[in-house]
Amino acid sequence: MRIVKYIVLLGLVSCSSPAKKDALLFSFPKKIKEVSGIKTTANSNLIWAIQDSGNPNEIYGIDQNGSVSKTISVTNAENIDWEDITSDKEGNLYIGDFGNNDNDRKDLAIYKINNKNLEQSEVASEYKITFNYPEQTDFPPNKKELFYDCEGFFEMNNHFNLFTKNRSKNFDGTTFLYKIPNTPGNHQAVLLGKFKTCSDYDSCVITSAAISQDHKKVAILGHDTVWVFENFSGDNFLNGKVTSYQLDNFSQKEAVCFKDNATLFIADEIDKKTGGGNLYEYVISDLKTKE
Repeated sequence: MRIVKYIVLLGLVSCSSPAKKDALLFSFPKKIKEVSGIKTTANSNLIWAIQDSGNPNEIYGIDQNGSVSKTISVTNAENIDWEDITSDKEGNLYIGDFGNNDNDRKDLAIYKINNKNLEQSEVASEYKITFNYPEQTDFPPNKKELFYDCEGFFEMNNHFNLFTKNRSKNFDGTTFLYKIPNTPGNHQAVLLGKFKTCSDYDSCVITSAAISQDHKKVAILGHDTVWVFENFSGDNFLNGKVTSYQLDNFSQKEAVCFKDNATLFIADEIDKKTGGGNLYEYVISDLKTKE
């Protein structure tokens, strides 16, 4: 999704700041201009990627050199606004079609892609999950209550955890954490809690989410910041210790996943003002904390 405004502050990280050479792994091929989600799985050496609205209903398998090794067309799932991709412990993939810029959608969905079908060029999703947010009663709500867009989720213990993208007037950094069962059918999302990032939309709007392989870290992504939750119990992520880390460049970052329990992959989409179209690798312990 497009960044609303751009702020350049002298002496601080800005949209013109170059990425560190050791963080940039590769640039995505030209066909992947609007990457919106990335995911690694234990049973594949590929990085699975999707693009958002206006792009084909395809999943891309990217190899370690940045080449598209696999393109999979999902035959029964239209790309209305695919915003993130995740997996379960068996390596099945899930596509989050829940982008909702105007907060007026009533067809929010998640599609399961069986890991046994990832060698094929065309697949049908195994099942579809639809859901709604019970707290939303108007479509769209008041401009001060545009809380129901979403660009980040992950699967844990047969449930999905979704972090919403706040598009409200007078943005204050609030993201909602919702939970949905990983079973076919229509569900009401359960609100688990709220978390405030910061009041600068450009830096603090949430564009992706991920959980580490050992389920001990959760990361949520902004355009130049990543928040990492640790020392939580069960799915009570928001009550754990949270650390905000400053990334080394400002760009339209749209996707995060864990390479391993200590390392993040982060991707940005191409934007005329901030560049992008790249995959970066960050060791969490090497990042600078942000006050």
